[in-house]
Amino acid sequence: MKWLAKLIYFKILGWQAIGNTSFSKNTVKKAIIIAVPHTSWHDFYIGVLLRAVTGVKTNFVGKKELFVFPFGLFFRALGGAPINRQTNENKVEAIAKLFDQHDEFRMTMAPEGTRKKVSKWRTGFYFIAKQANVPIIMFTLDFKNKRNVISEPFYPTDDMEADFEFMHNFYKGVIGKKPKYS
Repeated sequence: MKWLAKLIYFKILGWQAIGNTSFSKNTVKKAIIIAVPHTSWHDFYIGVLLRAVTGVKTNFVGKKELFVFPFGLFFRALGGAPINRQTNENKVEAIAKLFDQHDEFRMTMAPEGTRKKVSKWRTGFYFIAKQANVPIIMFTLDFKNKRNVISEPFYPTDDMEADFEFMHNFYKGVIGKKPKYS
């Protein structure tokens, strides 16, 4: 299947993967991977194709409504886990515990929390990384240039403002599928 993913990603769609294309998989078995900008459902299949061409096992959480039959089988096979966004449970703590339960666990998230334009990212991914003591790996969903640029692992510090500035700078100039939401 990897050859098919490469054919679609590189040849048919014309995308490029640049930077840390191994997602440091030999040295970093656990990480939060953030994808920005998240502007369209097209981001999902680009991420799935990128995962296939790099050979990096990743996971994701999604709202439980996405995991109903028959789609639930598909999403679980892709490494998805449903989460109930309506309850009052501490989601950061619950997700951080997932890292303790696996030898290898790389969770992909969209810090915007929606496909619409936002003025401020959600912070859950950051606190999950801090609580689970795992790095953040950033990758772009740059539809304008048809490329995914992947960062080296970044360990959050105790200066959240500086960390977010660093991460936002990584995504400067990146245009998503729907530019008005980038």
